Amino acid sequence: MNRLAAFLILALACAGIQSQDRITGHQFASRSEVIAQNGMAATSHPLATQIAIDILKQGGSAVDAAIAANAALGLMEPTGCGIGGDLFAIIWDPDSERLHGLNASGRSPKSLDISYFHDNGYEMIPQRGPLPVSVPGTVDGWFEMHERFGKLDMEAILQPTIDYARNGFPVTELIAYYLQRSAPILSRYPNFTETYMPEGRMPEKGEVFRNPYLASTYEMIARQGRDVFYRGEIARTIDEYIRENGGFLSYEDMAAHSSTWVDPVSASYRGFDVWQLPPNGQGIAVLQILNILEGFDIASMGLYSPDYVHLFIEAKKLAFEDRARYYADMDFSPVPVEQLISKEYAEERRQLINMDRAARVYEPGLPEAPNTIYLAVADKDGMMVSLIQSNYRGMGSGMTPPGLGFVLQNRAEGFTLESGYFNTYEAGKRPFHTIIPGFITKDGAPYMSFGVMGGGMQPQGHAQIVVNMIDFGMNLQEAGDAPRIHHRGSSEPTGERMTDGGIVNLESGFPYETVRALLERGHTIQWANGPFGGYQAIKWDAEQGVYYGASESRKDGQAAGY
Repeated sequence: MNRLAAFLILALACAGIQSQDRITGHQFASRSEVIAQNGMAATSHPLATQIAIDILKQGGSAVDAAIAANAALGLMEPTGCGIGGDLFAIIWDPDSERLHGLNASGRSPKSLDISYFHDNGYEMIPQRGPLPVSVPGTVDGWFEMHERFGKLDMEAILQPTIDYARNGFPVTELIAYYLQRSAPILSRYPNFTETYMPEGRMPEKGEVFRNPYLASTYEMIARQGRDVFYRGEIARTIDEYIRENGGFLSYEDMAAHSSTWVDPVSASYRGFDVWQLPPNGQGIAVLQILNILEGFDIASMGLYSPDYVHLFIEAKKLAFEDRARYYADMDFSPVPVEQLISKEYAEERRQLINMDRAARVYEPGLPEAPNTIYLAVADKDGMMVSLIQSNYRGMGSGMTPPGLGFVLQNRAEGFTLESGYFNTYEAGKRPFHTIIPGFITKDGAPYMSFGVMGGGMQPQGHAQIVVNMIDFGMNLQEAGDAPRIHHRGSSEPTGERMTDGGIVNLESGFPYETVRALLERGHTIQWANGPFGGYQAIKWDAEQGVYYGASESRKDGQAAGY
C-alpha cells in the first residue's frame, strides 16, 4: 500500500467513515433481509411482489398470491415466463403439515412421431418455430393449485394484472435489455411483432408498455375458467395458428392435458431435509450433488478455496451424467429415483473424485432399476409456496397465436432424437425440464422455500444456496449474493456428451489464487457475463414467528412483507 492510499484510509476513518465496510454483514451482501410477521413475497419484479402482498392483505392464501404474481410476471417479464409455458410448485400446507408437489408441465403432440424428424433430416429438435411447441401447462397448474388451496376467486386474483395490461406498466432496465435481444430472433415469427413490437420496436427502459391482447386472454380465463384455455376459444386459436404454420400441437392435445400432483422427494444434508420434485425435471440433481458434498468437511475449506470450488464442480459433473442418462418423464421410463438420491449411491460416486485433478469424462452411474422466473410466497396461516415457471430460452418458440398476447413455449426441444435415452422423443410425452422449485424442512417443519433460475445453473445454484447457509453460515440474502460457480459442458439429456471436462465460469469475487489453482488442476476457466442465475427465497423463523425474505441482487426483484 502506498503512502497516499494509507493517508486516505486514515482520513476516512478519522471522519467516521469505514472504507470498504458494509453495514449489512459480509462484503458481498448487497442489502439486508426483509423481515415481516404476516406474509412475505419474493419475486423477480417489484410490481409483481406488490401485487402478491396486496392479495395477501385481501385475505388471499399464499397460493392465490403466487398465481397473481405469476400472472403479473407473464405480462411484465415475458422474457422469462408466460402462460404459453409450464409450471412446477412445492407447497407447504399448514393444515395437513406436509408438502405437496405439482407438475404442471405439458406433453408433446400426439400426432408428431419421431419418424417425422428422422425422415426430414433433423439431428436435434429445432430451438424455435412450431416443432418444439408442447402443450402449455401453466393455466391448468393455476387452477389445480387454486382448487386445493385458494381463497379468493380467480377474477380478484387476475384483475391487478388485467389492469396493468390495459393501462400499461413501465419496463425495467433488465427486461428492456432482454426484449431488445429477443427482437431480431423472434420477430420473424407470425404475430410476434403485433404483440410485442406494435410500433416496430421493443420498448425501452422506463417506457410504458401495454398488452391489450393478454388483458383480454386473462379476462376470459378469470371468467370462464381453465376450460376456455384448453377446450374453448383459446385452444381453437392455438390449434388453427399452429396448423397454418406447419406444426402439430392440436386442439385434441390441449383438451387432453392435465397436471399431476406428485410427492416431493428429499435427501438430508447435515440435519436439514432438502426437497425437490421427481423427474421429468432436474431437481434430484440438487440432491445428488449435496449427497456427494456431504462426505467432505466443506466448512473448513472455505467458500473461496480451490478445494471447495474443485469439489463442487466435480460433484456437479457426476450428477449431470446421471441427469443426461436417466432423467425423463416417469410415465414412460422407470427412473430409479430412490437409488439415484441414496446415500449409498453417493458414496460410490464420491470415490471417483480426484481432488488433485479435474475429470474430463465421467460415465453415468449404474443404479439398480426399480430462462425462467421463480417466486416464493408465504401467508399469515403458515402456507408457503415455492413456484417456478418458464417458456424456455427466454420468450420461447416465437410462435405467438393471434390476439392472445403470449408466446408458446419450446420445451419439446428438451428431448433427444437419439435412441437409448430415457428422454428420447415420443408422442404424448413430457420433455426433460430444467425448471425446479426447492424447499427445505427441519425436523418435519417448514424452514425455507427457495429457487434459482437459469437452465442448467439451477441445480448448481440450489446446491450452492444450501451450502452457503448450512456450511458457511450465511443469512438468506448473503447466500444469494455470494459469488457463484457455474459449470457448463456436461452431458445433456438432448444427447450431447461431455468429453473435455467442460467450462468453468466463476463470478467476480473469487481470488486470482483460486483461479490459478483450478487451472493447475486441469479446469478450463472462461469469464462470462450473466449465466449465474436469479434467486428468491423465504425462510420461516418458528421461534420468533417471523418470515425472512430475500431477492436476487443481480436482477430487478424484490422481497416484501407486511
